[in-house]
Amino acid sequence: MELGVCYYPEHWPEDTWAPDAARMKALGLTWVRIGEFAWSALEPSPGELHFDWLDRAVDTLGSAGLKVVLGTPTATPPKWLVDAYPEILPVDAWGRLRGFGSRRHYCFNAESYRRETERIVTLLAERYGHHQAVQAWQTDNEYGHHGTARCYCQNCQRAFRGWLEERYGTIEALNEAWFTVFWSMCYSSFDEVDLPNLTVTEPHPSHSLDFYRFSSDSVVAYNRLQVKILREHSPGRLITHNTAIFFELYDQYKLAEDLDVLAWDNYPLGMLEESPLPDEVKACYLRSGHPDLVGFNHDLYRGVKGKPFWVMEQQPGQVNWAPSNPLPAPGVVRLWSHQAFAHGAEVVSYFRWRAAPGGQELMHAGLNLHDGRPDRASAEVSGVAEEIPNRDGEYRQAGVALLHDYENLWATTLQPHAQGWNYWGLLVGYYAALRSLGLDLDIVSPQRDLSGYKLAFAPALHLVDESLAGHLTRYVERGGHLVLGPRSGAKTLSNRVHAPIPGPLRGLAGVRIDHVDSLRPGVTGAVTIAESSYLYQTWADLLTPEGAEVLGTYQTDAYAGTAAVTQNTYGRGRCTVVGPWGTEAFHLNLFKRLLEQAGLGWLELPEGVRLNRLRRQGILQNFNSEAVATAHLPLELEDGTIAAHDVVFLKL
Repeated sequence: MELGVCYYPEHWPEDTWAPDAARMKALGLTWVRIGEFAWSALEPSPGELHFDWLDRAVDTLGSAGLKVVLGTPTATPPKWLVDAYPEILPVDAWGRLRGFGSRRHYCFNAESYRRETERIVTLLAERYGHHQAVQAWQTDNEYGHHGTARCYCQNCQRAFRGWLEERYGTIEALNEAWFTVFWSMCYSSFDEVDLPNLTVTEPHPSHSLDFYRFSSDSVVAYNRLQVKILREHSPGRLITHNTAIFFELYDQYKLAEDLDVLAWDNYPLGMLEESPLPDEVKACYLRSGHPDLVGFNHDLYRGVKGKPFWVMEQQPGQVNWAPSNPLPAPGVVRLWSHQAFAHGAEVVSYFRWRAAPGGQELMHAGLNLHDGRPDRASAEVSGVAEEIPNRDGEYRQAGVALLHDYENLWATTLQPHAQGWNYWGLLVGYYAALRSLGLDLDIVSPQRDLSGYKLAFAPALHLVDESLAGHLTRYVERGGHLVLGPRSGAKTLSNRVHAPIPGPLRGLAGVRIDHVDSLRPGVTGAVTIAESSYLYQTWADLLTPEGAEVLGTYQTDAYAGTAAVTQNTYGRGRCTVVGPWGTEAFHLNLFKRLLEQAGLGWLELPEGVRLNRLRRQGILQNFNSEAVATAHLPLELEDGTIAAHDVVFLKL
């Protein structure tokens, strides 16, 4: 476990570099990320290369005993390049050209930009690929951020048609897969297929889903182009990319296949402010962030590769980009740092070393103030650096899996059918309930080997084919317990409906679904489970048992008595189907029963307190603004309480 920081030597006088590097080392930092936005400083005009300053910066950091993560600068093509190749600028879904003046102003399918990318990345890799200080590379920065993963330009239209031809082979196969006979949308050739935007009403959902897949594959291919160059010229160096909070515009599982480690950028307070959580919840976690929003992302990005991850940008103070930007509470940067390590992080790197004197992020805090004096977080980071050498670094697989998939996210978002539908919200609801019971979770792809998990929860496993159904059936047959949430098994991979639902999962689930209920925001229904009543919201699948045992029934007048929760024994395992989107109380009650069936213990934690046991040395963390009594927990604590925003290390 190591600490790092993001640094921009091109922003500061050169005589500050060596003192900065010495202070970084003294603070306990090991890694320094540089260069990811430096293209215009490296090449102010075409072919005019100024690598001398970067040479000196890398040498200075290396001489101080720091390891460098060198970023490729492709997230910010310079103005001269945009002027020379205007076709690289992306086009949004409304047909508007997105211009120069911020960042991420390029199309992944612009051939001219791919050539320029190859050129600048090759120059960097040749020059620094064997430099002793450069121990890792970061490709680009936050691919697709600001809605740039999906471009609607002519470059993308041509590439999309080629992608479709490769996927389907014949136009007849595409017409069949998409069911284009609906609304007379049949095509005679791939050259007739336009991009799914600027239509009178919503575009065809199968068309849009394939465009989302194509756009994701374009990001993956562009990243692969950079990785190939770096591997050739800088063998043995680690390659990563930093993704973002709940980022959904490309498939992280596919991108990560080409990387050594996946990183993400963790801003707990900005994440909270931009979340759909109620205002009273946001007020409660105003200065600490919600533990389950952050924890979910940690577990997701660990699960993408099934190995430890990095936090490339960790919030050290106030951010500048959220609707409101409160100061973090004292001690919270330490809390966030240890939370990341507890969920499987190898490196936590703070953004940034020193607050920027100008530009869009000038109100974003760093470890140091604008004038270079240490800011509030510096002392906390120093404390973390002293604590982590004594912590166990290995982590183990959790006993419970939460299945997550980007194509299911895209498909349900394209046709939500309920105003309150939110794929992330449903998954986080399951996650938060299980975490409040003291469980560690692995968030993994449905295609992952599930044999090591006693329980696998699959909320909204919407797109299912025979192959995936067979994979899940074998898991249950061999003794696993699969929990299917609402909308599971509803569609084919081409976004056509299974008739009947849940399609190839029908035998495993032991139910049929002929009707669903979509509830307006604020409207709830009730379910009876074991003579107790629980509320649900947003969505309800109405279950017709075909061999499954009924565990709960709906009370709602329109379908009172209909099965809401069922369980089917299959082979040596079980498949439970949860028809409604339950409230927290609903999930807690049901999940306790399922955990007991699976032989998994649980521990009901106080609100805002989370326990992590993935490592042999666990931690108990309090995200509340006040101390919390823990005397009822079977944990050895000195006075039976845990202080506000505190971390307690536990030997497990």
